[in-house]
Amino acid sequence: MRNDKRRRLERAGWKIGDAAGFLQLSDEERRFIDTKLALADGLRRLRERQGLTQTDVARRIGSSQSRVAKMEVADPTVSTDLLLRSLFRLGANRREVARLLGVPRRTRGVSHGSESKAAKALADEIDELAGSDGTRATSPWPKAMAFCLNTPPRQRTSVSERS
Repeated sequence: MRNDKRRRLERAGWKIGDAAGFLQLSDEERRFIDTKLALADGLRRLRERQGLTQTDVARRIGSSQSRVAKMEVADPTVSTDLLLRSLFRLGANRREVARLLGVPRRTRGVSHGSESKAAKALADEIDELAGSDGTRATSPWPKAMAFCLNTPPRQRTSVSERS
């Protein structure tokens, strides 16, 4: 919104904000929604990059075209687990998923100094949970998604400690 329009609306008594503010979402809820939106957008972009239709993706993941359409817009009925499994089924690896979530790239196991502690923890958990190719079927992804919420390290335990 342009600054002049914003000032006019505020002078007229309107309050300017975003949907998250209007809905009074907590920081954790905002981050979860941002995570789900990033995964959904990543799925759509990966599908388009591979030249696949939603029907093609549906066949690959054993679902329907309408379900894939819902996945691509982060419909509330779509779980983050389904989004992650679908990304992996289409060939995404754990590094690509981490990139979707905004985790900076790591080089030879050494983190860049600009990474936040939460981003480092997420990258470490992804490395621990996934095999070298990121496709281990027994990975407890719903537990790993807790790390996407950026809970301060002192308030969480690792996934392996909770298992």
